[in-house]
Amino acid sequence: MGTQQEPVKTRVRIEQSAKRVRAYLGGQVVVDTIHPTLVWEIPYYPAYYVPLSDVRAELVEDGPGERSPSRGDATSYTVKVEGQEAVGAALRYVDSPIAELRDLVRLEWDALDAWFEEDEEVFVHPRNPYSRIDILPSSRHIRIEVDGVTVAESSNARLLFETGLPVRYYLPKTHVRTDLLERSDTTTGCPYKGTAEYWSVRAGDKIHKDLAWSYPTPLPESERVAGLVCFYDEKVDVFVDGVRQERPKTKF
Repeated sequence: MGTQQEPVKTRVRIEQSAKRVRAYLGGQVVVDTIHPTLVWEIPYYPAYYVPLSDVRAELVEDGPGERSPSRGDATSYTVKVEGQEAVGAALRYVDSPIAELRDLVRLEWDALDAWFEEDEEVFVHPRNPYSRIDILPSSRHIRIEVDGVTVAESSNARLLFETGLPVRYYLPKTHVRTDLLERSDTTTGCPYKGTAEYWSVRAGDKIHKDLAWSYPTPLPESERVAGLVCFYDEKVDVFVDGVRQERPKTKF
């Protein structure tokens, strides 16, 4: 009979970054470091872990934090700086099986007011150094259908290629049947594109919620899609030069 082996712990991806990273709470610096560590806790994008010596705020221990199969048991801390505090906003893995994490602090992104990479503010989460966006003009004929109703059609689209996601077709608003769009209160943020506004689409008697979006004032790297309208390929029928595209399967 063979010897049963213990399961191997999953090791997260870890990488040093050369960027200067700062974070603020109540206008006060919480961290200022030129030695941030990128830790991929999930596959899509990394989190910043920073050296304890570069934390400018007081860390007050709250007690046990979350447990990770790869990173080990965490201790939770409240971040305090000049009259401001963020409860549970910091984690430390002082006994982590991953030695590189033991002297680092993980700060909760949304618990702080602002984050900067060098002197540029970053939104939503740290940028993934392996994600790339290419925006290309295309004369291919793009047609968007919802429940058999054509809601947009153009031969002057911009195609946005983003690492790990299906191609997105951004169409001029004048080539979209805006009479079928209903403004939504939904907004989302992207660290590469900015803040998106949404529309629901009315096809027949049915309302399809938050099916289309646009970036009215995108970040500089995505300026070429400013004001254009895009639809979830996962939820509509897209025809490219008359050929219906297979609907992609994504987290959306």
